[in-house]
Amino acid sequence: MNTMLWTHIADHLRQALGTSFVARAPRALGGGCINTTYLLESATEGFFVKLNAAHSLDMFVAEAQGLAEIAASKTLRTPTPICYGAANGRTYLVLEYIAMDAGQPAAQQVFGRQLAAMHRVTRDAHGWTRDNTIGAIPQHNTPNADWLKFWGEQRLGFQLRLAAENGHGGRLQKLGERLQAQLPALFAGHAPRASLLHGDLWSGNYGFDTQGAPLVFDPAVYFGDRETDLAMTELFGGFSGHFYRAYEEAYPLPEGYALRKTLYNLYHVLNHLNLFGGSYLAQAEQMIVRLLHETG
Repeated sequence: MNTMLWTHIADHLRQALGTSFVARAPRALGGGCINTTYLLESATEGFFVKLNAAHSLDMFVAEAQGLAEIAASKTLRTPTPICYGAANGRTYLVLEYIAMDAGQPAAQQVFGRQLAAMHRVTRDAHGWTRDNTIGAIPQHNTPNADWLKFWGEQRLGFQLRLAAENGHGGRLQKLGERLQAQLPALFAGHAPRASLLHGDLWSGNYGFDTQGAPLVFDPAVYFGDRETDLAMTELFGGFSGHFYRAYEEAYPLPEGYALRKTLYNLYHVLNHLNLFGGSYLAQAEQMIVRLLHETG
């Protein structure tokens, strides 16, 4: 155990809390392929700690600001960021620790309604006040009022360029060029509002507290088409019919979502290709072929 690191974190916690926090030995927690995670407790309270390499502080700053952005919407609960910093060759983010429980059908319905309420929080332009990350990969958020340009350049285009740099050229890039040319057809008649988005909303990034209240964490926040959040909930599963019905009742999705969700999830599949390697290559190519077929 890096004793000096944990002494520094405990000292920072005491300063941030304004209390005489006396830490016990940190306990490793499971989950997460980007960070290592721990529970740091005293006799009376506990905190969730994420650790990463020395160059990752900006990622944690952006995450803390993203959690604060969602919390400010007064819709979905998020763990409160306490402090972040760097010490002894590591970076850290300390969050409120929230004990979690299984979500019953009624809680899933509340989750759907609260996400719909969050998506009604809007801005004039797509993007955000700063760049952040999607997993460990940069996510650019330069504001743009034109959703087609924002998505084509800062989401799809960026991931395709990164895939080429990572050695995934050839067929993927040729298909990607054709798809980019077809984006106007895919977005025909669709001019979404710039909604507040979680940005990485899969089954591993939400839960329910012991009172049954929904909460979300590990965001990749920006403002954009709310369909992108809904699309990702379908990519890896884990969301109930109660959630979807409640969302649709609160904020019905427009026509064309069934096609656009494939495009939006392509972003995440390409991101996984760039994060984890070639096992996602065939899936990405198949998704592009399907989209090209639908647009003629």
